[in-house]
Amino acid sequence: MNVFDIIGPVMVGPSSSHTAGVVRIGRIARKLLGEMPVDVTVKLHGSFAKTYKGHGTDKAVLAGLMGMGIDDIRIRQSLDIAREKGIRYCFMPFHMKDVHPNTLYIEAKSDSGKKVELTGSSIGGGNVVIREISGLEVDFDGKLHTMIIAHKDAPGLIASVTNVLGTDRNLNIAYMRVYRKKRSGGAIMIIETDQQVAGILCDEIRALHGVYNVTAIEPVE
Repeated sequence: MNVFDIIGPVMVGPSSSHTAGVVRIGRIARKLLGEMPVDVTVKLHGSFAKTYKGHGTDKAVLAGLMGMGIDDIRIRQSLDIAREKGIRYCFMPFHMKDVHPNTLYIEAKSDSGKKVELTGSSIGGGNVVIREISGLEVDFDGKLHTMIIAHKDAPGLIASVTNVLGTDRNLNIAYMRVYRKKRSGGAIMIIETDQQVAGILCDEIRALHGVYNVTAIEPVE
């Protein structure tokens, strides 16, 4: 743990957990959506449900979804900015079982019909953990270059993905995890790397049989 984990990041306040961390969760959702959202529903659990207006959690999540960083002074006006952009949004308290007290669920849709569902927790000092994507349990924090690969749970697919990544001798995989609900159903592969994954490698993975989608996100600040 370093000093920034204790005192928090340089940010627009008032709270590293209720504001900065939530901006980061929103930014990850925006990167997964890949487009400006037009319809947003946010369900807030625990302390978020009780204090989201006073601590600016509502403003923070919309700011992140619109691509703002944690030190962007526009965070305080994000509700007005969202309305000006024609973004419809709804916030509601919601009880979730067995999750961190600072947890929220985001459902965001774009004008083209794309949709992302994400559950994330703000665990202190601006740090976050993404717990669920599209109903599948995951576990990553957005601090490293991260590939999120939606795919069919099929024999040989993991090996095919790592073979593609192995063509880049400068790429170092820090963590790799695979999540699924049932055998031969949908699955999500999370690959965190020390270096950015080249776009051509993402295209090659996207072209593999059984891969539904590939999203590569840079470390979320």
